Amino acid sequence: MVSNPVHGLPFLPGTSFKDSTVLKFDAYFQEDVPMSTEEQYRIRQVNIYYYLEDDSMSVIEPVVENSGIPQGKLIKRQRLAKNDRGDHYHWKDLNRGINITIYGKTFRVVDCDQFTQVFLESQGIELNPPEKMALDPYTELRKQPLRKYVTPSDFDQLKQFLTFDKQVLRFYAIWDDTDSMYGECRTYIIHYYLMDDTVEIREVHERNDGRDPFPLLMNRQRMPKVLVENAKNFPQCVLEISDQEVLEWYTAKDFIVGKSLTVLGRTFFIYDCDPFTRRYYKEKFGITDLPRIDVNKQEPPPVKQELPPYNGFGLVEDSAQNCFALIPKAPKKDVIKMLVNDNKVLRYLAALESPIPEDKDRRFVFSYFLATDMISIFEPPVRNSGIIGGKYLGRTKVVKPYSTVDNPIYYGPSDFFIGAVIEVFGHRFIILDTDEYVLKYMESNAAQYSPEALASVQKHVRKLEAPASESESKQTEKDPGVQELEALIDTIQKQLKDHSCKDNIREAFQIYDKEASGYVDRDMFFKICESLNVPVDDSLVKELIRMCSHGEGKINYYNFVRAFSN
Repeated sequence: MVSNPVHGLPFLPGTSFKDSTVLKFDAYFQEDVPMSTEEQYRIRQVNIYYYLEDDSMSVIEPVVENSGIPQGKLIKRQRLAKNDRGDHYHWKDLNRGINITIYGKTFRVVDCDQFTQVFLESQGIELNPPEKMALDPYTELRKQPLRKYVTPSDFDQLKQFLTFDKQVLRFYAIWDDTDSMYGECRTYIIHYYLMDDTVEIREVHERNDGRDPFPLLMNRQRMPKVLVENAKNFPQCVLEISDQEVLEWYTAKDFIVGKSLTVLGRTFFIYDCDPFTRRYYKEKFGITDLPRIDVNKQEPPPVKQELPPYNGFGLVEDSAQNCFALIPKAPKKDVIKMLVNDNKVLRYLAALESPIPEDKDRRFVFSYFLATDMISIFEPPVRNSGIIGGKYLGRTKVVKPYSTVDNPIYYGPSDFFIGAVIEVFGHRFIILDTDEYVLKYMESNAAQYSPEALASVQKHVRKLEAPASESESKQTEKDPGVQELEALIDTIQKQLKDHSCKDNIREAFQIYDKEASGYVDRDMFFKICESLNVPVDDSLVKELIRMCSHGEGKINYYNFVRAFSN
C-alpha cells in the first residue's frame, strides 16, 4: 500500500477516502424551561457528524439514563441549509468556537476529535482554540451532596424532660372570624407541653356541627414568635425551622388568660385555663389573678323591617309580600271567616255625588262580600241613557279616605247605612237603599253598628213597607205588563207547587252572579235550569223567561225565582 505524504496517512483514491471519512464535532445548545421553578434553562450536549461522501450532516445527543428527555438522533443524516438562498453547509464552514444554526436551533461548536483536527489542518484551515463544554446547572446541582442541618444547643433538655415530664398547661381559646364572609366564632383547646416547650391546638367539636371530625388544628411542635429578618420567606410548610431562623420562641409566659396570640395567621383569644395551669402560673410567675372571661356574645336586637312606600298597585298586603320573601306568597286568609260567611252578600243602592247633571240619575248597586271584606259596584243598564252600564268596579278592598298608606283602614259593614257617604277612589257615593237581608244582618250583629246606623235602616224599611200595598196596586193598575207578570208568577206557583228545585234555585243563581247585579247570561241561565231540573220546556215557564229577558243576552232572575218560591 502506498503511503500518503500528508502526515503518513495511507494513500486512497478520492472516492474511497471520502466514503470512509466522517468529521466529528462536540457542541451544545441551550433550551428554555418556562414551566419549572427549579431551572430556567437547560444545556444539552450533542455530537455533530459531517460525512465527506455526500456533504451530509447529522446531530446525535448522547443518551443519559433516567433523564426524562427524548434523546438520541435529533437530526437525521441529510444536507442542511445554512441560509435562505439554499446554500448547504460545507466542511470548510465548520470550525471550533463558532455558532451554527440548524432548523432554528443555535449550536455552539466547542471542540472536535483528533482525526477531524488533522484533516482540517491538512486542508489548510486554521482551527480556533478549543473551548470548555458548557455544563447543565441543574444536573450539577443534583450531583452536590444533601445539606444537613445541625442545630447546636446549650440548653439541658434532658433535665427539662425529667423535671416537667407529663406536665401540660391547658388553655381554652376562641377564634373569632365573624368579620369575614361566612366566618364564625369557634372554640379550641391549646396544650403547652412544659417538657419540650411544644404547643398543640385541638378543635372542640359539638354534636351535629357539620364539620369533619379532625381532632387537631396544629400538630405538636415548637412555635416561632420572632423570625430572623432573612428568614421571613423561609418555606416553613416543607422545611423544619431551627434556631438559626428564629430569634424568639413562644414560651409559657406568652400564654396569659385575657390576651390574644397569633398562630398560623389566626388570632386566638385565651379566655380560661384549668386549675393546674393556675397553680403553675402562681408558683412560677406569681400571677394569681386569672379569672374566666365571658366570651358569649349577646344577640343583637332584631332589625325592624321597614317596608318601601306603597306604589298604588294592588293591595298593600299583596305588595308587602314581595319584601318578606324572594318568592312571594299570598297573604294568609281567615279561613273560618270565609266558611262562616260564604255566599253572604250585603247589597246597597247608591247614587253618585257629582256636579255633572248626567250623573244625577245614575244608580249603582254596592255588594259587600262578608267572607273577604271586598266591595264590587255594578251599574244597571238604562236604555237610551247614553251610558254603558255593567261592572263599575271589580271585587277589591276599598281604603277609607284620610287613612295612611302604611296602615290602611278598609271599609267595613258598619260603614254602610242609609245616608252614608262612601268614597271609592275619588268618587263619592251616597247610600239610598238596602235589601231585606241587610236589615236582618244588622239586627243579628247589632254590636258592630252604631245605634244611629241601625235606626236609619229600620226607619227606611218601615217607610217602604207602609205604602207597599198601595203602590203595588197602583202600579198594577197603571202598568198592565206588571199585572200580567204577577198573574203569570201566581199561576206557575200553583202549577209547580211541589217542584224539587225551589229550595236552592236562588242560591244557584247568586253563585254565578259574582257582581250581585240580578242578571245572568242567557247561556248560563239555561245551564243552571238544566242542572236543577227546571221545566223550561213548559209553555208558562217559556213565557216567564221571555218577560224576564233583558237586552244584551241577559235575564233578570229575581222575578224568575219568585215563581219557584213560596
